[in-house]
Amino acid sequence: MNPLVTLLTDYGHDDDFVGVCHGVILGICREARIVDITHGIPRYQVRQGALVLRNALPYLPEGVHMAVVDPQVGTERRGIAVRCADGRLLVGPDNGLLSLAWQRFGGVDLAVDISRSPHRLEPVSATFHGRDVFAPVTAHLAAGAELADAGDPVDPAQLASVELPQARTEDGGLVAHVLVTDRFGNAGLNVSHAEVAGTGLNLGGAVELEVKGERFLATYAHTFADVKTGELIVYEDAYRTLAVAINRGDAAATLGLEPDTELVLRPR
Repeated sequence: MNPLVTLLTDYGHDDDFVGVCHGVILGICREARIVDITHGIPRYQVRQGALVLRNALPYLPEGVHMAVVDPQVGTERRGIAVRCADGRLLVGPDNGLLSLAWQRFGGVDLAVDISRSPHRLEPVSATFHGRDVFAPVTAHLAAGAELADAGDPVDPAQLASVELPQARTEDGGLVAHVLVTDRFGNAGLNVSHAEVAGTGLNLGGAVELEVKGERFLATYAHTFADVKTGELIVYEDAYRTLAVAINRGDAAATLGLEPDTELVLRPR
């Protein structure tokens, strides 16, 4: 079976970055099947990249998963490759980008520093480690190279991780934070399915949202079309976390929601 390689970056599609990374991988491992998860992570947004990677990988077969959102490229930050407890391999910068994914898959079984990997391309650019470090290491691993031979061992406890804000109950309300917004203006919150229990929020019921001192009335709905066009909903998104949306509208723009915005949800 041809090995699976996935890519997630903030490179976009206007430049040659993605195509060059594809070329490097295929030049080393011609049998690779490359799946582009996304190259639309907002520039430098490591946490959003980590969340997308964590959410997407359970729907992809085991393989070698390369991710690059790397505002510290060219500095002393490490490049790493890790093997998760379930066997899948992650490759990218040691800035927390990979951390939510390895937590999702049982933790780190083995980690190596690939900054000076024997698989890297020479000379190494100071600003394009995706091409010169991450892509060739990814390709060699996909071709069957041993992870232990790709770099120097690293104590998993020393790896950088992303910390997410925690939802809490306060004065009869559920205090949440926006983690991500998407191209439709929907805002994903840091509230899991399990955390909704006991809050008084019930499907079909009215929900008051307090954002930056303003209050809005929403419906706790199953899907967008459960309310009229232009109406506000709170719903459980595809990854079983709470989100805020406007049916055929833009909740992020209308309510002023962006990552880390705090809002309070109260049943009405």
